[in-house]
Amino acid sequence: MPNSERSRAAQRRAPDDFWGCFVIETKPIDGKAFAAGLRARIAEEVAGLKASAGLTPGLAVVLVGEDPASQVYVRNKAAQTAEAGMASFEYKLAADTPEADVLALVAKLNADPAVHGILVQLPLPAQIDANKVIAAIDPAKDVDGFHVVNAGRLAVGLDALVPCTPLGCIMLLKHHLGSLAGLKAVVVGRSNIVGKPAAQLLLKEDCTVTVAHSRTRDLPGECRTADILVAAVGRPEMVRGDWIKPGATVIDVGINRVPKDDGKTRLVGDVAYAEAQGIAGLITPVPGGVGPMTIACLLQNTLTAAKRQKGLA
Repeated sequence: MPNSERSRAAQRRAPDDFWGCFVIETKPIDGKAFAAGLRARIAEEVAGLKASAGLTPGLAVVLVGEDPASQVYVRNKAAQTAEAGMASFEYKLAADTPEADVLALVAKLNADPAVHGILVQLPLPAQIDANKVIAAIDPAKDVDGFHVVNAGRLAVGLDALVPCTPLGCIMLLKHHLGSLAGLKAVVVGRSNIVGKPAAQLLLKEDCTVTVAHSRTRDLPGECRTADILVAAVGRPEMVRGDWIKPGATVIDVGINRVPKDDGKTRLVGDVAYAEAQGIAGLITPVPGGVGPMTIACLLQNTLTAAKRQKGLA
């Protein structure tokens, strides 16, 4: 029985006070394996485009400053772009680069026919207005899906380049649950990067969607109504085990670094993973869940952008 059906069946036969002893075999969602398969499929399609149309999708990544996390992320993007057979263009600018110089580089990349996708790594230094930079990117090359044109198209149900992390979440959900139609989804978080686009994508899949946040009254109670619970708040282990409806599918988008007793750090999500065991039906671990999907979906967006720009999609 699918997790959502199992959960509904349990609700029909169990009183509210039964949840405390309701135990389910919780299965982790292996985002790393799914992302590897997606990258392999993308590489195969890229090879086909090169052979049939002489088209090599190109991704340009702009990094401003020396943020260590951003540097690691950009290196991984470049490596996986090359592994997929795409052209990788890297631009590393000093932290004190003027905003005008970044905008000039974006304009240059907009006009470059070899570049099909442009990503400006966030966060940007204080002297640069991120919204202005995002608005300067050609929407057809906006593989982050942050431009207001792409956000608007997604909101009204038109084809758009979609933010990579929520796109990865939907791919994982559909792979494991099949049709999402009719399921109740609660998205905890309302950012433009994850929360809002995740809600729009879930609506597109015919879910009944609630967007919750820090000001939501009875947030735990809202979460307990969810067949699909997406946690995207950036607060370590905020979502507790007793916030989860038995059998629900939990997508944990959070990546938080917290201290350990030995002075080192470890990564945890926005969900208290240990508490979710035996309650959630499916859950993405941290690390190894949603994280690997982000770069894979960036490559997917670059491939999609290249095909559209060449009239092949």
